[in-house]
Amino acid sequence: MSALEGINVLDFTSRLPGPLAGLLLAEAGAEVTKIEGPAGDPLDNALGWPDASHTYARLNRGKRILRLDLKNERDRATLEPLLETCDVLLEGFRPGVMARLKLDYAMLMPRYPRLIYCSISGYGQSGPDAGRAGHDLTYLAGRGVLSLLATDAGEAIVPGVLLADIAAGSYPAFMNVVLALFGRERSGRGTHLDVAMSRNLDMFVLGARAGRLFTGGSPRYRIYRTRDGRSLAVGALEANFWDAFCACIALPNALRDDARDPAATIRAIDEIVGRKDAREWMDLLEGYDTCAALLEPIDTAAPLELPLAPQLCRDAR
Repeated sequence: MSALEGINVLDFTSRLPGPLAGLLLAEAGAEVTKIEGPAGDPLDNALGWPDASHTYARLNRGKRILRLDLKNERDRATLEPLLETCDVLLEGFRPGVMARLKLDYAMLMPRYPRLIYCSISGYGQSGPDAGRAGHDLTYLAGRGVLSLLATDAGEAIVPGVLLADIAAGSYPAFMNVVLALFGRERSGRGTHLDVAMSRNLDMFVLGARAGRLFTGGSPRYRIYRTRDGRSLAVGALEANFWDAFCACIALPNALRDDARDPAATIRAIDEIVGRKDAREWMDLLEGYDTCAALLEPIDTAAPLELPLAPQLCRDAR
């Protein structure tokens, strides 16, 4: 039996954060019905998003898709019986939109006191920024996370992954929905979950508390270029891993105390790593217990795999 078998979810979200949370619930066994507008999810036909339709298909596998005009009485009548059996409702609009549709938590809670209602937004359901528009990049910028992602010259870069959408939106939504379902078993009552992606990014600044250790300022946690132009990522934080890495590249003993002059150690490693091709380094590193990996192109990544234990998923036996 899968973990969420018998749980019914109505998913009013679009694009990435909410649909990924809904996918996690579906893969864990919930019956997810995705409610889209008459034109469908904008992601399905997104301009400027490579492979958008394929992404849409992967995010919404295992869900029932209904396209409804929620301002139309006939379509509203189709929705009503789904609300009667709904355990979890996901929505990702700006604050106020669901109220205008007469589907906000305040309106539904008296009728469905066991409902878990999860709102995913950029800045939360209240406060001075609640109505602001935003996307992943602006959330990262506004919470200081983007300042951690910079070149050695201090120039901010655009991340190649949607950190806020996934790590501060989809995952917290999924986690809190599951916790709320567990809590409902004890209390008998549902709740309103306010998942604000910008606020949830605060956990990313934990690395900044350690100075520049995790932002390339330490020779132990840095990317080095090989002779053939590949990138070697080194994460040898612990003393045993650092000692093994230094031994592998034959770093002079005088430079192994990286706290004394980290810049000098970085320059030396840059020069040493640049003497060999990537494959030569990986062959050498095979003989050492250390943390290092070649940067691989995204095309080599495996198909979509979700962080769920197999025995908890829909296909569990």
